[in-house]
Formats: sequence, structure tokens, C-alpha cells
Amino acid sequence: MTEQTKPVEEIQPESVPQAAEQPSAGPEVGLPPLAVAPPVPATVEGAAFEIQAAPAKVKKDRRVLRAVLRWTAATVVFAAVGSAAAYGITGMERTDVPGLATESDGRWDYPTIVKPPLPSGSPGPFAESNKAGSHYADLRELLLPAPKGAKADATLRGEDGWLPRKAFLAQYGKADREEMGQLLTDYGLRHVAARGWTVADGTRTRVYLLQFDTATAAYELVTDELANYDSPRYALREADLTQRDEAFPDKVSVDEVVRYAYAESKPYGAEQAREAILLAGDTVALVVQSRKGDAPEIPFQQTVVLQSQLLG
Repeated sequence: MTEQTKPVEEIQPESVPQAAEQPSAGPEVGLPPLAVAPPVPATVEGAAFEIQAAPAKVKKDRRVLRAVLRWTAATVVFAAVGSAAAYGITGMERTDVPGLATESDGRWDYPTIVKPPLPSGSPGPFAESNKAGSHYADLRELLLPAPKGAKADATLRGEDGWLPRKAFLAQYGKADREEMGQLLTDYGLRHVAARGWTVADGTRTRVYLLQFDTATAAYELVTDELANYDSPRYALREADLTQRDEAFPDKVSVDEVVRYAYAESKPYGAEQAREAILLAGDTVALVVQSRKGDAPEIPFQQTVVLQSQLLG
């Protein structure tokens, strides 16, 4: 069935993986707004304070009583404010509070993510009428945006947003680059789009989208040449021993998008790398994250799922 021009589609917040329970893939990353407790007035109605008049000759006692009144009123107001604030937080799920959710499960604060509109009259990549499985949207617009506060990797911008094939191959070992480059030629690589960033904790992310002539070519390249169940066939330059990422929950998936997730196994060097190969119609995606010490699980899962949704 041919799809008509689609309105811009927002990805809903349910998609973000969480630590306690890995959610099913959904379309948006934004975190829910923090519910704010209703403001508490500076004075508390109904709390009248009456002070009996003291003998006029004892002026010092009056000052003492006025001080007691001020401190008593302030205590009541602060107690009311504290109770309201506590109710506002404890009355919500922990994940409804952006600060707590981010600190507890490690999710990144991505901006609102939308799928780019299709050209008029063009079907989606998985429409029945799209036999080639083509992505008609601009491939550069299908790249996941960087999370808030991240520093962009200028080396992945390329010219007009297209990364040279040589730059993509440079992430693999020298012994594999020539062979892999020939595979990309044999399977009809059209172009590569890429984006990268580094966040405050030092985690570096690289996302590559490779588009081929047909979904069949992309499928055969991935299943026959690039991905095994237990490990990728070509090792990244920074990851000598990479195996299936057991921490990535199988239930977190996106319809029509095939995923192979891997993590560098111990013992590794100064940093650990995680990578995912995604297959979506005529496009193959490679998502790589690395960090000194251990590469965190949750941001990797979040990034992979969101990129899958953009391609799905």
C-alpha cells in the first residue's frame, strides 16, 4: 500500500530504556516534565496566633514574645512548604522526576526526536509497495541527534554531511580495511552519513548510516559478511575481542529492524567499546560507544533503540 506524505512523526517518551525494567521500543526520548507542587502562600490561613498582653512595665517580655511569635509562624510555614514539596515528589513515579531518573539509570537527555517527512508520494521503507526497501527520506536526516550537553565530533561531519568511505573504513584494523572496502563496493554502497559526540563522563559515540541500492544487498552484506550471532566478523580498531552483548535485553526491539549488539570482553585495555549493527531496509547502521574503564550499558541501549526507531 503506497503511503502518502506523512506528517512529522514524534517519537514518544515510552521508548527510553530504564534500569529497573527495559521498556519496549517506542518512538520518543524526551523525559516527562517535572510535576511541580502547588505554591504554598507565605502565610498559613486559619493559624491565628493570639498573644495575651503583658504588663506595660515589662517591655523586655514584649520583645521576647514577639520573637517567639515570629519563629513559631516561620516554623509552621516552613513545615507546610516542606510537606507540600515532599508530597509532590513522593506522589510521582521516580522516573517522572528527570533529575532522579537520569541519575538512577544513566539515561541521556536527548532532544525531542522526529522522523523526517517523506517526499510526496514516496512510500516508507517497509511499505508493501516498496519492494526495494528504500529509505526515501534524506539519510542525513535519519541520523540520531546528539544528547543535550554533548560535544560534537567534527571529524564525522564529512562534506555536505556525507562521510568519505575511507573515513568509515579507518575505524577498522589496517588488515581488514581493503577487504571490507571491496565488500562495500561489491554490495553497491551508495553513500555514508555519520555523526559523533562525546558527553561529560568521557563516553564517545559514533553513528554511521550506510545506504545500498536495495534491501536485499544490505541484508546479504550484514548476514553473510559482517555479523555473526556471537561476534562481529571485522573487529573495530579499539576492540580486539568483542562478543555478544548479554546485557542488551532481547525484548527491547523495533519492528522490521534487525539488531546485532556486541560488547568488548575482558580483559580489555584502557577503555571498553560496545557496538551494534542494525539492518533496516536498504540501510545498515553501525553504532559504537566507548569509554575509559567500562562503557555504560544504559546509554548504549538507549542510543541503539532510538536510532532503530528513526530507521524503522
